[in-house]
Amino acid sequence: MQQVPVSLWTLVAGIVVTAISIWIGQNHTLMPVQASLQAPLVDGFFNVMLTIAIALFLVVEGTIVVFLVKFRRRRGDDTDGLPIEGNVPLEIFWTAIPTVIVLCLGIYSVDVFNQMGGFEPAGHPHSAAHVAHKSGTAIAATLSDASEATTAPTIAPTIGIGASPQTLGKPADLVVDVKGIQYAWIFNYPDSGITSGELHIPVGADVQLNLSAQDVIHSFWVPNFRLKQDALPGIPTELRFVATKPGTYPVVCAELCGGYHGSMRTQVIVHTPEEYDNWRTENQIAQQQNLNQVVAINPADLSTSEFLAPHTHEMGISAATLESMVIGH
Repeated sequence: MQQVPVSLWTLVAGIVVTAISIWIGQNHTLMPVQASLQAPLVDGFFNVMLTIAIALFLVVEGTIVVFLVKFRRRRGDDTDGLPIEGNVPLEIFWTAIPTVIVLCLGIYSVDVFNQMGGFEPAGHPHSAAHVAHKSGTAIAATLSDASEATTAPTIAPTIGIGASPQTLGKPADLVVDVKGIQYAWIFNYPDSGITSGELHIPVGADVQLNLSAQDVIHSFWVPNFRLKQDALPGIPTELRFVATKPGTYPVVCAELCGGYHGSMRTQVIVHTPEEYDNWRTENQIAQQQNLNQVVAINPADLSTSEFLAPHTHEMGISAATLESMVIGH
């Protein structure tokens, strides 16, 4: 019986490994649903890296298994192994191949970064006022007087993900100031004066987030958008993207920022254009009504329990408990 040449076995193994790695690399379910224009770019790069990683894993682990079987010690064989000292061509080969792979991936990643707008965050308008917020309840004072919210924005140099080559030189459709605090995200809309604990945007709009941090480093991450950008104290950063699918998606802080870092979560709600216009109108009316109520009431005329009464429900404190706490104090 004629023995099959090693070169033929190598060719067959290479075809099988290539087919398996490509299929898994293109048909895995490791990533969440794509919801931004940038997501396919990131997923394409991820799929290529996963395909290469699977191929290398199969080659290396497969070789180990074959060698374990073929070169195992036979029963009764107590002789020394073959004195193999090395193979220079093989050493060059398995050093050159990873080098080429890494260089190609590096060039590919730079192209993806450029298409996403990573080379173009030259500057953005940055508003002055941000409202501290946590779980729907105001927990701190504003960084400046509320009246400063309508002042003209200043242009500051930034880092991050800016305009893509297709939108270079064009202003964003929607600009939102995002401030990270321990442990919440605050979203301020300079064009409408709305402040929210959630990010609301219209589908298909070119959105620009001006990121900043009040205390420590935070990281704004939307897994469905495949976008993540640090929010740095004193250094403005930018994140520009286009949402492509209406829905509600989680926003996570991806930088360890303190003891309650795990609870620093909110959501981005992608509306249809009509739904977004309705949301903006409703919130403008609601915030104007709240402002009128604040102006009409003199806090000096209220007792402690009356002053805190609007917040007791959100804080989970009953009116009776609040009254006893005030009297006891």
